[in-house]
Amino acid sequence: MTAKEQGAASGSEQQLIRELAELLNETGLSEIEIEKAGLKIRVARTISIQSAVAAAPAAAAPGAAAPAAAKVTSADPAKHPGVVKSPMVGTAYRSSEPGIPPFIDIGARVSQGDTLLIIEAMKTMNQIPAPHSGKVTAILIENGQPVEFGEPLVIIE
Repeated sequence: MTAKEQGAASGSEQQLIRELAELLNETGLSEIEIEKAGLKIRVARTISIQSAVAAAPAAAAPGAAAPAAAKVTSADPAKHPGVVKSPMVGTAYRSSEPGIPPFIDIGARVSQGDTLLIIEAMKTMNQIPAPHSGKVTAILIENGQPVEFGEPLVIIE
């Protein structure tokens, strides 16, 4: 490939990156990846987890989860030693189906391997197990909330 051809290719790649970035802004997604003719481009933006956690209690109905979530926002929940982070992108559900009590509540004792919640990804329900035993001190997501990879879900102490 000549230098001129390389310059043209990088120009079209730059245009594709710009279009993907604009698509991220329009849709509210945090990342997008495309593979075309052997070229793979991934565009991502960081989302402040702190603001997402702080907004959840305001939108939630009054209940026991709001005070615990508010308590956690004073420190970064992602840095808490007992945090359970999302292993994937998807939609988090606190129970296996609507109308059934949630797997866990604040104050519940869990054993290693107990199901904490379910994340639906690509029409597959994935159980999220407790990585260690302890007491649930905070639930950082709402039922049916979209979650990102690495987003704090629950704190177990």
